[in-house]
Amino acid sequence: MFLVLSGRRYRLELDSGQAELCETFGDVCRSVWNTALEQRREYRRRGAWMDYVPQAAELAEAKREFPWLTEAPSHVLQQTLRDLDRACREHGTFRVRWRSKARWRPSFRFPVGNRITVERIGRKWGRAKLPKLGWVRFRWSRPLGGQIRSATVTRQGRHWFVSFLVEDGNQTPERHAMPNAAVGVDRGVKFAVATSTGDFHDRPYVTLGEAKRLRRMQQQLARCTRGSNRRKAVVAKINAITVRVRNRRADFCAQAANKLATHNAVVVLEDLRVKNMTASAAGTIEQPGRGVRAKAGLNRAILDKGWHLLELALRNAARTTGTAVVLVNPAYTSQTCHACKHVDPKNRESQAAFECTACGHRDHADVNAAKNILNAAGHAVSGRGDLGTSRSVKRQPPAARTRAEAKPPHGTRGRNPRALGRGGSQLGEFAPAVRPHPVVVALQHQVAKSTGCFPGEATCTTRAGARRRQEFELPGDE
Repeated sequence: MFLVLSGRRYRLELDSGQAELCETFGDVCRSVWNTALEQRREYRRRGAWMDYVPQAAELAEAKREFPWLTEAPSHVLQQTLRDLDRACREHGTFRVRWRSKARWRPSFRFPVGNRITVERIGRKWGRAKLPKLGWVRFRWSRPLGGQIRSATVTRQGRHWFVSFLVEDGNQTPERHAMPNAAVGVDRGVKFAVATSTGDFHDRPYVTLGEAKRLRRMQQQLARCTRGSNRRKAVVAKINAITVRVRNRRADFCAQAANKLATHNAVVVLEDLRVKNMTASAAGTIEQPGRGVRAKAGLNRAILDKGWHLLELALRNAARTTGTAVVLVNPAYTSQTCHACKHVDPKNRESQAAFECTACGHRDHADVNAAKNILNAAGHAVSGRGDLGTSRSVKRQPPAARTRAEAKPPHGTRGRNPRALGRGGSQLGEFAPAVRPHPVVVALQHQVAKSTGCFPGEATCTTRAGARRRQEFELPGDE
């Protein structure tokens, strides 16, 4: 059982003085971040290392020389150094980005919860007392529901928000409410989520009117002079639309993740590197890329569906349900026939149609890929979509495969071992990229116990199990 900390986000209603003070806090934190990052990089160039403790001591000395550093609370600046220290340790000093004045949204955190007081002053309003800001009003959109651990103030567009980290007493359960349920999830550009059970989850994030206005504003932005007031006004109008789109995307991912985590003990995803997948194909002057515009359209579609945001939302929802989120090798999951395991690029006729060139199996392409993703994690799913816990009346026994059919495709030698999986094969169902999760192993043995066959055994323990082994695709049959 692990303690789960929850977040509560509210929109602030600041007066002009408080808004100006928040801008000042954000500017000071940005300057501290950039200066400390440059210092860390200089130390790394010399072969040394700089961490939080000496930088915090130097910050206290710098306040005597630069009085503007005292305008922000001390623990807010110390928290900025702590965030930088964590970022450098996790990602590397030279991979941490600068905080630009034009692109970075002001943000700062009050890490001491006992210095923060929250009161409800009406049905729709509440107020919080923050250090050096005093009492600030916010819209009471949901109950606080716990003890405050910290508070983060951010600006999004023209509005300010406060996020409270609260300890509400929730804990991660040791056992899921539906321990035998598992689902594979395929993320696509036509439908954001397609599951191995045949369900589709998607919604539009921008209306037709907003799309027309956004395109018109972008054309106006191209004609504006940099640094002019007219350009700032156009940028503000564009941000007003993109903020709504971003909120809708986050809301959809949170709702879809909640449904998947609530009804499944195991959720299997492809181990996708979204940042690499959405990189530009322009190339260089010496070696220009091909299909640049088509690749740019694919990049926009992937980013619009929020693939990475869905994975983050799933991991967040799994903390309260006890769901295990498993990542598998994504190689050939969309080209493999789920019924006979035949791999052929011609299997997928179009974005939605899938027809196997070997056995003639037909299915929705995204659903077929989701079933392969679930199989790659060690779950047996029949050709008709049911798990290996009950016999499908329409299930046809798969044809015997030879050793030559199980060999990796030609040209896979010398590829990235992480992309090829542990076995060196690009076939995700034969070589999963990660070790099976303990929950997955427990479900495997539960299925094997009911059939008399256990993973890794060459024979079954009973005659009934020998007959059932031909009906179910148990992990270990491959």
